[in-house]
Amino acid sequence: MSQALEPGAPAPDFTLPRDGGGDVTLSGLRGKAVVVYFYPRDDTPGCTREALGFTEAVADFDAAGAVVLGISKDTVAKHDKFVAKHGLRLILASDAEGTVCEDWGVWVEKNMYGKTSMGVERATFLVDPQGRIARVWRKVKVPGHVEEVLAAVKAL
Repeated sequence: MSQALEPGAPAPDFTLPRDGGGDVTLSGLRGKAVVVYFYPRDDTPGCTREALGFTEAVADFDAAGAVVLGISKDTVAKHDKFVAKHGLRLILASDAEGTVCEDWGVWVEKNMYGKTSMGVERATFLVDPQGRIARVWRKVKVPGHVEEVLAAVKAL
């Protein structure tokens, strides 16, 4: 497992397949702030609320010069269904192999009901226009999170 990413560190670059076809490359978004949020699974209650929250605020992120990019280990086909079902307006990238989750330190041991398993930690990273980590949110709780991230983008 990789080092936990801290503010000031260069954001690990990646190219991943995205919803709707094609790929998204982090370094290709240089010059804009990028909100990279990792989430466990498409169409689960918390993940749906988080994606809908970012979708509702997408115009505000655009106005602040930021791109919102969600990453999970779900396939592109699952992302496409998730986007269509909920009318999502953000980029969803598929890290089916889990290498980006490992590079960003969000593939972690989880403990639920006394059972430990490996899974994707709900975490958000704000990457500045120069490609460095500006802010990190770990073990994200969905209520109020989108507003907090947007305030951080505006403060860049």
